Amino acid sequence: MAVDEMSDTNVESAESVGEYVGGFAGILADVAATGRRLTRDELDSRRALGERAAEAGVGLRQLVDAHLVAARAAWPSSPGGQDSALAGMHQVIDAVAEGYERAQRHAVRREEAARREFIDDLLYGRSDLGRLAQRAERFGLQLSHAHAVAVARGAEGYDEGDPVARRVEQAMIARFGDRSILLTTKDGRLLCVAPGDQEEALRFFAKHAYEATDGGQVAIGRAQPGPGGVVQSYEEAVSILDLAERMELDQPVLHAADLLVYPVLARDRQALTDLVTHALGPLTSARGGARPLLATLSAYFDSGCVAAEAARRLSLSVRAFTYRLERIRQLTGANPADPTHRYMLQTAVIGARLLDWPPDE
Repeated sequence: MAVDEMSDTNVESAESVGEYVGGFAGILADVAATGRRLTRDELDSRRALGERAAEAGVGLRQLVDAHLVAARAAWPSSPGGQDSALAGMHQVIDAVAEGYERAQRHAVRREEAARREFIDDLLYGRSDLGRLAQRAERFGLQLSHAHAVAVARGAEGYDEGDPVARRVEQAMIARFGDRSILLTTKDGRLLCVAPGDQEEALRFFAKHAYEATDGGQVAIGRAQPGPGGVVQSYEEAVSILDLAERMELDQPVLHAADLLVYPVLARDRQALTDLVTHALGPLTSARGGARPLLATLSAYFDSGCVAAEAARRLSLSVRAFTYRLERIRQLTGANPADPTHRYMLQTAVIGARLLDWPPDE
């Protein structure tokens, strides 16, 4: 492009934003003639014009170009006036840029507030579903589809400005772009909301969240349909994390679909209490209390009912371990090695974990 053409382009750009340069030529001429600095009112007016330009969607580069065109038209001829004009122009552009940046910061804060309000409404189900679905489109979600939520927790709490959250978000964006995936934080946990058919995205989130939180734990809720599906999947994932803490489940990634037996058992607390008391209550009369024998049953079932492996997990000899199994059979009348008794005992052991049974002995 020729120099003359570039100059014409700059003039056209300046004319399109002329209202945000108003009064600049007069200020520049007066500053050049007197050698003074801009007054506070003049600087405030330039900041206000910068804010207005940002709010109107005018680019900062375009705004600076307009000031340069106006300065060239009003540039003084005397060397002394030129030095003063240059200093004044520097003050004006600095004030305009300050106002422009201030408007951008305000816009970012408004966007963050709107995003946080949307996330709170989405995860607590407090908003009209129709309106919620409309707002969701702004953040790339189509709530008419099924969605699943993955929730990650670490040793610390995280917010959206945390380096851990940013690291996971950057990895997700680099891999998936903006494919209808929402990354956020809630109550100190990292969250990923993804369409129900994008299991790969949730697995990728789980991997990077586990690494970023230095070995935290991730729970993935089941995909649920409709506008209320996100909150259902989120609540399921959070409940799985709480369950894992009570049950001492140490897997890095937990899938709600694989652990449905636990909420089913916990749903009828009285029945579960009766089962635990009936099946395991006699263990409380053992020397040393019920906990060592309960740990024996847990290790036995967790190792696939292989006594040698269970003994290794408890740092016992196989002989000592089988003695404990025999002691359990004597006290409860149920043989852990007998398939007809095993299901009752294993269910009771799960129930004991859910109920934190027995109480401190």
